Amino acid sequence: MEIKLGTNLILEAYDEESDERFKCKVVEQQDNLLYIDYPVSTETHRTVFLVEGTRFRASFVDELKVGYAFKTNVIGRKKGNIPTIQLMLPKDEEFQKIQRREYVRVETPVDVAIFRNEQFKQYVAEDISAGGLAIVASSLTEFQALERVELTVVLPFEKREEGVRYVETTAEVTRVFERDGLIIVPMRFTETDEIDKQLIIRFCFERQLQMRKKESTI
Repeated sequence: MEIKLGTNLILEAYDEESDERFKCKVVEQQDNLLYIDYPVSTETHRTVFLVEGTRFRASFVDELKVGYAFKTNVIGRKKGNIPTIQLMLPKDEEFQKIQRREYVRVETPVDVAIFRNEQFKQYVAEDISAGGLAIVASSLTEFQALERVELTVVLPFEKREEGVRYVETTAEVTRVFERDGLIIVPMRFTETDEIDKQLIIRFCFERQLQMRKKESTI
């Protein structure tokens, strides 16, 4: 399969139990080799250096807005005007189409009320998708990995007919880390019904459209 140059690629570690993701761009493709620029962590926004032999699940969206995923591994590096990393491309039949809900995540502030210790506490999420969100906490010890919490997510739609909607669900803390002085707590939704998932997906698409409109006016 040919992947257009400049396509955004998301990499997820295949052999590790981690939810960390890296974003990069396709610079070149030669037969079964894909050349990407040095990836950046979507959480820390810092450049990462991939070890040769590391395996990843890579995903991207083509020009027709169809999502694809494939397994790959780091082959090596190539020096040039733009230093690149070489990834192995599988055969065409090994590419998998993915549902759009798997990769739609928007960076937008969202109010979240979390029920813990018999009381609600307000937080702000810095990003959200149908699969989870990441809130900003006050300390590294406020939440623990694998902790389960009940939460209410506030979705302020721009469209008048939608108004403000509320999603009540449960989530599991996947990790806690510090970035640029902020304590970030990513959470994975665990008991979200299909109706609420579709509600979050619509909200994410609306925010994406708003962002694109703003970018087009700059």
